Amino acid sequence: MKTYSLTAFEANGEKILDESFQASNDDAAKLQGEKLLSEKNLLEKTHRCTSPNGKLLLFHS
Repeated sequence: MKTYSLTAFEANGEKILDESFQASNDDAAKLQGEKLLSEKNLLEKTHRCTSPNGKLLLFHS
């Protein structure tokens, strides 16, 4: 399992979510990140999900 990072921001740049989670691969992490954002009603906020080696998996501005 790898550790991925999920971050979301308000329009003014304030960080409103900063979580790490475990996933077996990048595809699973992308799905899990989208699910977490959806559960927290943050899909429309600026967000990003990155892999342990810095690969950008999700991004919305």
